[in-house]
Amino acid sequence: MGLIVLGNLVCALSAQLSTLLLGRTLLGLGSMFSPLAAGLAVTTVAPERRGKALSFVFLGISLSYVIGVPVGAWMGLNHGWHSALWLMSGASIVALAALLFFVPAQVQAPGAQFAGIAQVLRNGTAVRVLLTTLAYFSAIFSVFTYLGPVLTALVPMSSTQLSLTVALFGLSGVAGTLIGGAANDRFGSRRTQLVMLPMLMLMMLLLPLTAGYGAGMLAVLLAWGTAGFSLMAPQQSRLIAAVPAQAPLALSLNTSMLYLGAALGAAAGGAALNITGFARLSWVGAPFAFVGVLLVLTSRPDRPISKPTSATAS
Repeated sequence: MGLIVLGNLVCALSAQLSTLLLGRTLLGLGSMFSPLAAGLAVTTVAPERRGKALSFVFLGISLSYVIGVPVGAWMGLNHGWHSALWLMSGASIVALAALLFFVPAQVQAPGAQFAGIAQVLRNGTAVRVLLTTLAYFSAIFSVFTYLGPVLTALVPMSSTQLSLTVALFGLSGVAGTLIGGAANDRFGSRRTQLVMLPMLMLMMLLLPLTAGYGAGMLAVLLAWGTAGFSLMAPQQSRLIAAVPAQAPLALSLNTSMLYLGAALGAAAGGAALNITGFARLSWVGAPFAFVGVLLVLTSRPDRPISKPTSATAS
């Protein structure tokens, strides 16, 4: 979290691209805290509650689209982009203070040793789950990286309207995160994914067809956000079930796939822009989502999740 504070401050003080990229690199290094948070969450609850625990851990990502992205977009458009970065710096300092005061200094997370990576990568189910994360985050970020221009290309809108639209998208992400956690615990990870992944792919195919229709565009966007964010908890729950003794390490690798998928999706979307334009950019992401569907379809049914024994945890 200290690295995130430092990265935000460097970005806020930057006057040239190289300094801004240095700050972004620090932010990327600081993001190592998110898989640790997920690993700790699953070690502190009963197996049948892991889906909900994971959904709450990643609820912050969804809330960032409700609050952070719209507020940042509005501030950047109206007061310059440095103002948004100063706000992020202040928020990260508050988060660091909260960690110092409220999180216990000694919290054990069995299975977090990097030495267990060989066991994870030898597990075919775990590798398939990791590739699924890579596929569907590539799908999402091929569009989300350019969401503002995509939305305004479909339906022209003011900066305030754009911020409100992104906020509504974030609310759908909050709903999806909670729905995914509850559905994972009720119906199982694989069954939840077999509903939400095809829904994500379908919405990406439909989005360009809503050009000129504000209500239709919003409906498709909200369904897309719900489906995309509902996949987080089931995906990680499947990973924990595959390698329970190395769960924290596996979750860290899953987060690596998330970031790699975001980079791959952004690169694919950017490379295709001259061909598709912003209005049809989501068609670039649909094939990635289809790969994710195939990976889940060809995977084994869910197995009961059990806690690691004291022997395996050590």
